[in-house]
Amino acid sequence: MSEDSSSTPAPLSDNEQETPAQAPKAGSRWNDIWERLLRLGLGEIALRVGTVIASIALILLVVWVMGSFYLKGRVETERPSAAALAAALPTPTPTVAAPEFKAPAGYTYAAGIPRLAQIHTSLPSRPRFEIITYEVQSGDTVFGIAEKFGLKPQSILWGNLYTLADDPHRLSIGQKLNILPVDGVLYRWNAGDGLNGVSSAYGVTPDAIIDWPGNHLDRATLGDLSNPNIAPGTDIFVPGGTRAFISWSAPLISRTDPAKASIFGPGYCGQQYDGYIGQGTFVWPTTATYLSGYDYSPETNHWGIDIAGALGNPIYAADSGVVVYSGWNDWGYGNVVVIDHGNGWQSLYAHLSQIYAGCGASVSQGITIGAMGSTGRSTGPHLHFELMNASGVRVNPWSFLQK
Repeated sequence: MSEDSSSTPAPLSDNEQETPAQAPKAGSRWNDIWERLLRLGLGEIALRVGTVIASIALILLVVWVMGSFYLKGRVETERPSAAALAAALPTPTPTVAAPEFKAPAGYTYAAGIPRLAQIHTSLPSRPRFEIITYEVQSGDTVFGIAEKFGLKPQSILWGNLYTLADDPHRLSIGQKLNILPVDGVLYRWNAGDGLNGVSSAYGVTPDAIIDWPGNHLDRATLGDLSNPNIAPGTDIFVPGGTRAFISWSAPLISRTDPAKASIFGPGYCGQQYDGYIGQGTFVWPTTATYLSGYDYSPETNHWGIDIAGALGNPIYAADSGVVVYSGWNDWGYGNVVVIDHGNGWQSLYAHLSQIYAGCGASVSQGITIGAMGSTGRSTGPHLHFELMNASGVRVNPWSFLQK
């Protein structure tokens, strides 16, 4: 071969044809950009910006989808074909006429529906101005009667002074009681009374008495308020009036002056005594420990407790002391024993069937002084028991008795 031929390269095959250098791939390009950002310290910022952009794009996509397919309510409906439109409609369901209504005999009204009268019509409560009468029934109490007519218990007593005499024990079956229209006092007019004095005694003004419709007083004919034209014996209602109760119980009777109780009956003791002094504690005065009637109730003038029991049950001295009243009480308590305990206290035991301790007897705490009974104004065997302190105040026995 010659020199020229030896220096010329041999041609390449088709598979060995030389190709230009390939362009860099898209993935490597993004990697380069990311590496440059990292080298510049902007990687974290770029990541956050990208996340925000992606989120915004996603939200816009959701809004577009909702607006296109839901909010606009686009519902593609298939149009009926011509054959379906030409088809005959279904046969309508036959309708059967309802039968004519015929009302039962006696219920046909020519003039429409009438308004029937109600036999048991409930009328609203109306104010009452007149005094009415109530007959006491079996099981009645001052509290029960007062509740029945919406009154306070004392108003039952204050409206019936000449029947009950401020004593709830006087209540008996068949009695006719005055029922006041509202709480207050019923006063029986006496000759020489004046409206100023009567109204002042019960804590009201003369106008309260004059203007009460149930009193039927006429200002034009009433005359001088100090001597008004009101007939003696007329019952005058004092609305809102109050008064003190008449006390039928024994006063504070000391062993140095027991004769002061003479107004209560023949059981009073007439001379001074000396003897045992109490301890200031009080034991239960009988065998049973529950009530049979009234509880301690100053609002009904009942200043003791009525303890249940059978006829003849023993009655015990609640504390040591000296008997200063022993015998009959004229004011409804029957046979009574009163003990002065010498320390300012006094105890009373009423309605006894038997008395075992006479005037001046020194008794020790717990000794039997009598037997349970039903003497005086009583509806059955029980013990009426009272406690009075040195101030002459009858206290609630429940606060001091020890069972």
